[in-house]
Order: sequence, then C-alpha cells, then structure tokens
Amino acid sequence: MIKKILTVALLVFGTAAMATFSGCQSTGSVKHSSPGSQAPITKTEVMAAQRAWGDGIVDISRVYKEGGDYEARALAHIKSMYAYGDTIVLFKPTLASEDQFRGDIDGALSYFIGREGTEDTGFAIKGWTNVRFESEGIYSGSDLAMAMGNYFFTDPADNSEIKVEYSFGYVRGADGKLKIMLQHSSVPYGSWK
Repeated sequence: MIKKILTVALLVFGTAAMATFSGCQSTGSVKHSSPGSQAPITKTEVMAAQRAWGDGIVDISRVYKEGGDYEARALAHIKSMYAYGDTIVLFKPTLASEDQFRGDIDGALSYFIGREGTEDTGFAIKGWTNVRFESEGIYSGSDLAMAMGNYFFTDPADNSEIKVEYSFGYVRGADGKLKIMLQHSSVPYGSWK
C-alpha cells in the first residue's frame, strides 16, 4: 500500500515538475477542490467516466455521419470530459506524431474532428460504432485516479475491433465531475496498419 501511495505521489510530483521545467505556460497547479473537501474518487466513477468518454466518441461519429454539427458535439465532449480550465491537461493522442501533445481545447478539437493542413484527420469522425475499455488496473481512493489498459474501437467497415493502449488520469473538475487530466494512447507495437 505504501508503495502505491509513493508511486502516485511521484507521478503527481513528476507531472507538476514536467509542467514547470518543460517551459509549459501552465504553472501545473491544480484548481480543483482541495484534498478532503470532496469524497475520494471511486473505481465506479472511473468506469462511468470511461463509458461516457467512449459514448461521446461514438456520438461524434454518429453526428458526423448524419451531417450534423459534429464540431459542436466534439467541443461539448471535450469540455465535459477534459479538465481544460481546471488544471493542466496532458493529452498525447494515438495518431499524433507532428503535434504530439494537445495541451489546449483547440488542439484536442483538431485531433478529434480533423483540420486541413495538419496531420489531424479526425479520430472521432472515423465512424466508430462502439468503444469498450478493458482496464489492467484502476487506482482510486483520493482526489486523483489513474487507469491503464486497452480500449477497443469498433470499425463500421467490417465490425472488427481496433485495440489501443491507454493511460488516463482523472481529477474532479470545478463542477464536481470527473475530468481527464492525463491521457496517453498508443497502438500496440507492430499492430497499426
């Protein structure tokens, strides 16, 4: 137990140190509730946040396919799921190599819906029909939660699943809901076509 606590403490300190020493404009300070002012984050809340994130990606694809305002839907998803404005957000999308990190809403939006003249082709508008999570583990019980595992995106072309590895970090936003403050996604070595 002590090893887990030290690991999380080092991760949190490391995150703040990275923001401070990497030239990031954010101070790395967290503006969410102070420790002890709200109930600790639970594993059930993390799993609900994972479902909501996946459902949001599927819904962005649906709105795009139907010719609706997918940009507004994607922006609503980002604002409801990510901690932009509450704390630093460390977001490393799966299919990003030129602009690897998305530290603001505009960068996240570009990744999700695409932007001409960039590497972004619109991850959330690829037509995904389902997203499911298989967590290797979830750390919870404080004002920070972490989850790591695989998530699977169902491709509408042939109903196959594409496996992607993930790490997510969650904090409570100013509204009391879980928000993503860390997301790192990658494809398993040698598996992406």
